Amino acid sequence: MKQLKREYFNKHTSQGFIFKTEDERFEMQIGARLQLRFSLPDDQDPVTFADFTNQDFGVFKINRARLKVGGHAYQPWLKYYFEYELSRSILLDYRVMIEKWPWLNIKAGQWKVEFTRERYISSGNQQLVDRSLVNRTFTIDRQQGVEVLGNLDGGGIANFDYWLGIFTGTGRGATQNDDKKMMYFGRFQWNFLGRELPFSGGDLNISPQPAGIIAFAAVNNNSPYTAFSSMGGAQLNGFEGTNDSQYKVNQFQIESAFNYKGFTWSSEFHRKNIYDNFDKTSTELGGFYVTTGYFFGQILDFWPEPLEMAARYAVIKPDLSAQNNEQIEAGVALNYFFAAHKNKLTTEVTRFMFQDQTLARENELRFRLQWDISF
Repeated sequence: MKQLKREYFNKHTSQGFIFKTEDERFEMQIGARLQLRFSLPDDQDPVTFADFTNQDFGVFKINRARLKVGGHAYQPWLKYYFEYELSRSILLDYRVMIEKWPWLNIKAGQWKVEFTRERYISSGNQQLVDRSLVNRTFTIDRQQGVEVLGNLDGGGIANFDYWLGIFTGTGRGATQNDDKKMMYFGRFQWNFLGRELPFSGGDLNISPQPAGIIAFAAVNNNSPYTAFSSMGGAQLNGFEGTNDSQYKVNQFQIESAFNYKGFTWSSEFHRKNIYDNFDKTSTELGGFYVTTGYFFGQILDFWPEPLEMAARYAVIKPDLSAQNNEQIEAGVALNYFFAAHKNKLTTEVTRFMFQDQTLARENELRFRLQWDISF
């Protein structure tokens, strides 16, 4: 084996510490991330009306502690990636990618499916402390399967990205499918200004040229679950079945995002149909969110340049056939970037408002402070 050059062992980038062989056929990147969070009165988004009357009086915790390992082997275009959650002993991601051509890449393993921009963006690259109320209801989270994806650049506004995947549809950590039916996923994205927009929150580089996207994504799945998270398959409130292939879920979302000179915009509009194959009932859910952010230091002399203000408004309707039945989130946050998203401090205030036709309207105000650091 050829001796490794000392200079490679001393290299550190935004991906962490990098180790390479002299011929550069093999590369390993090792990084870690800690997320420290204080919340008052509690940390979890309310799910039911009962959550507004809990007795929590402040939370301090290590919310995430991640170990990340990636790189390439044998060829620069044959890549791999692992991500492990140390605080809960969970293997989150493991995948192999063939990235030889921009227009055709192949991915296999387990990862966050690119169904929504908000979920796919790393929790460390969000503009608010965490994802919106919409995420829990509509994300398909991490799945195991195979996917083809790529960028089709015809010049100018003829710039498109696509993702097509087949998955087991039973969530993170599931070793097998519950039936013969797979999860089918597709996403088509138009980069209407001729430039791709990275999966990251905020315009930290104060982009001199605008970049924007409009995307459509859809999913079809049969499984025992109506929701997914980093813990695996789960149930939305009101769905308790656990039989194989009990729920047929069809959902789609329309998405937009825009960055220019420190200003950012992102939005998602969702529809989700859950059909119970056993009880023969159908439920239609809807929701949306809008997030904006801006570095006011560009127009206000007293405003620190690394300080971003962001705001979000999100609405969920758990049953579109029910009147006066909705869940609302309205929040504002300040991000101070010491070293971009790799070292930042975020403070956030959020109000939740739940309304049901049979119950009184409930409200809750939450404060959170978070330090997210990668090395």
